[in-house]
Amino acid sequence: MTIIIPCWNYADYVASAIRSVTAQGRRDCELIVIDDGSTDSSWEVIQREGVTAYRIVNCGQRAACLYGLGKARAPFILFLDADDELEPGSLATILKELDDRVAKLQFPLSRIDCNGEVIGAPVPRLDAFREHGTLARQVLETGVYMTPPTSGNVFRRDVCQLLEEAEYDKAVDGVILFAAPFFGDVVSMSQALGRYRVHDRNDSGLGRAPDPQLLRRELSRFVARIEHLRQVLVRFGKSEHLVAAEETFYYLERSLYLAIAEGRQVPVETLLRLLRRVWAGNTSVGTRSALSGFLLLSAVLPNRRALRGLAYRLAPGDRSVVGLFRALL
Repeated sequence: MTIIIPCWNYADYVASAIRSVTAQGRRDCELIVIDDGSTDSSWEVIQREGVTAYRIVNCGQRAACLYGLGKARAPFILFLDADDELEPGSLATILKELDDRVAKLQFPLSRIDCNGEVIGAPVPRLDAFREHGTLARQVLETGVYMTPPTSGNVFRRDVCQLLEEAEYDKAVDGVILFAAPFFGDVVSMSQALGRYRVHDRNDSGLGRAPDPQLLRRELSRFVARIEHLRQVLVRFGKSEHLVAAEETFYYLERSLYLAIAEGRQVPVETLLRLLRRVWAGNTSVGTRSALSGFLLLSAVLPNRRALRGLAYRLAPGDRSVVGLFRALL
């Protein structure tokens, strides 16, 4: 397996990411670090670690990872963000599960702060399984399935090659996540094998108030990703069965968030379509009821309160239904 660490201006964290790999002492794992044209001291920090590293002109995470992929020799790839870490012993656990029928392996990530202190339960909560058919059907129906951020995934090399087609995206945690079940088995592990660092520069926006610009970018990226996935599924004869992006829970939920973040009234049609998606899901009645209540309140409460509720829902750390409704009210 090859671990590729792309780094752009993460001098404060990249050494910890590198050491979380090298400290495991796995001679059968290759580590490649790509400095994506950092303007801070990242390159100097990386050089001091004595690992295989390359410095390139800044071109974004996807292009940096593709550069690393071109240097990699192993059949499986883990893209580890430079501000994240692997848990001790995680590589040995992962390698036991990999064979040529595995398209992707996933595992939860413990959330840590900028100092490395744990700030919440691992995310997402994953069951342990190995399969592909159920996940493939879920992708066709909803466009998504439960999957971790970038650092919680290992991909077979041929799945990674899809990134070469994803010119609409600068990130790597997009189309390859959801195409994987069509290429082979997905191995899901319930044990947290990595650490996701939450800080004020997370590109995902986790832990920050809803940002209209970020939400618009997420919506645009999601639509492009679904269309790319549709093209990929042509080779499997499944493209016509893939849901339209605008009909998915993800798109409708983010559209509701965007209306609130921009201070607009939530369109009634968007809310009704979103509620229908909630009740078409396979979660418990209690979960669906709680989510429906939250969405209804978010749509009708004064904007200031609705924003507080969204901030609570998107914040790191442990949350509860009671705490969420307190934030709303």
